[in-house]
Amino acid sequence: MSETEFLSISDDIFRRIENALDDAGLDVDCVISGNVLEIEFDDGAKVVVNRHVPNQELWIAAKSGGFHFARRDGQWIAARDGAEFGATLSQVVSAAAGETFQFSV
Repeated sequence: MSETEFLSISDDIFRRIENALDDAGLDVDCVISGNVLEIEFDDGAKVVVNRHVPNQELWIAAKSGGFHFARRDGQWIAARDGAEFGATLSQVVSAAAGETFQFSV
């Protein structure tokens, strides 16, 4: 995929994450700045989603660790364990919020 395509796809994912957080009614601050989407919770905990343009990967950083996802067969899959991006984001946001959150790409 071209860099332009990657940026367009990841822009859409960032917007969808922001909308999903709003729809879930979670009390978070969500800020997109360049290649980073930062989700901050009331207690100061953060989940950061970063797009790494050179490798065309999406990264998630959370208290539980860091996760890297590459696009394979239309899905964002972690090389380390085969986890899917939406499932991982759902888990780390749910853990930080203390409430169930669901996101799918």
